Amino acid sequence: MTEAVRIGILGGTFDPIHRGHVDTATAARAVLSLDGVIVLPSRVPPHRADPPIASRYHRFAMTSLAVNGIAELAASDIELCAPGPSYTIDTLIRFRDRTGLAASQIFFITGADAFAEIETWHRFPEVLELAHFVVVSRPGFPVDGLHRALPSLAARMRPAGAGAARSDSPLILLLDARTPDVSSTDIRRRLRAGESIAELVAPAVATHIAQHGLYAGASLVTTADHLHGQD
Repeated sequence: MTEAVRIGILGGTFDPIHRGHVDTATAARAVLSLDGVIVLPSRVPPHRADPPIASRYHRFAMTSLAVNGIAELAASDIELCAPGPSYTIDTLIRFRDRTGLAASQIFFITGADAFAEIETWHRFPEVLELAHFVVVSRPGFPVDGLHRALPSLAARMRPAGAGAARSDSPLILLLDARTPDVSSTDIRRRLRAGESIAELVAPAVATHIAQHGLYAGASLVTTADHLHGQD
């Protein structure tokens, strides 16, 4: 790969993956002029008290279906094949070692709600040295409050844009993007109640869920369903 290559990473439990995840990836790719975004389900998300409801095979299948046909988005099983909890720092090290990319070429995409807890992440602050962090607003979690919430990191924060990321030193890039107010928890609740999820997930994902009877009898209680944070 050449120095010009710029790759985004969007991770999460994706139990199931929904339009909010996909819209976040496409917004980051467009605003930062990324060459592509790798979407990877985590195997053992450490921020959840309980394991994911759908198996890793189903979550990878749904992720692949969700990004199929979307330009410059691709699914990866790099985390599903790795042992142990899916800590962000381990994800970034594995990705760096496999691709040979420098930290300045890697753009780790996460939600503002997850990033607000960055000081609790495994091996903070070292994790911030392995990639640019692209922090995307979520419904109810704007990015403009992060300077106040994380004053020790404010000097590294920049508005997201193709020009802002031309830096050899990893930055925190704040992206105010309009994404749907949808969560995996609500999707599972709707499925339990027999309600439609047609507007919340890609048609192929809805078909996969229906064909395999996913979530119909599963518990809905989790500690988190946000974008890749501690995992």
